[in-house]
Amino acid sequence: MQEYKRIDIQKDQIVPVAERMRREGRYLVMIHAFINKDGQMDVSYEYAVDPEIESYHVVGETTLPSIAMIYDVAAEWPERELNELFGIEFEGLDTSKRLFLPEDMLDPEGRGQIMVTPLSELVEKNRKEGTV
Repeated sequence: MQEYKRIDIQKDQIVPVAERMRREGRYLVMIHAFINKDGQMDVSYEYAVDPEIESYHVVGETTLPSIAMIYDVAAEWPERELNELFGIEFEGLDTSKRLFLPEDMLDPEGRGQIMVTPLSELVEKNRKEGTV
């Protein structure tokens, strides 16, 4: 059974951690993001460190360094996806082409990202509309 270990880091530690993991032959499992209960962006980098998954979290940042130069497409695709879906900027990442969304799909500020609504807001909206 694989264990999960959460480690909070600062954004200036993202590249050194990725470089160390790559040197040690660790796989980048995935890069995830979500808006936490305090309304802050939480970006996590999961690495396979058998028998664990080590998950390095950066909280409250929307501009992060790209690790695509370290992990190639294993990092590039999730970074591009998070850029498109959450508007997270990854410094050094080419986001000139879309992965999923039409080029003309813009959020209210004129950016190309999808606006993500926290579940608590959706529930409250449904309560007010009487659908829950």
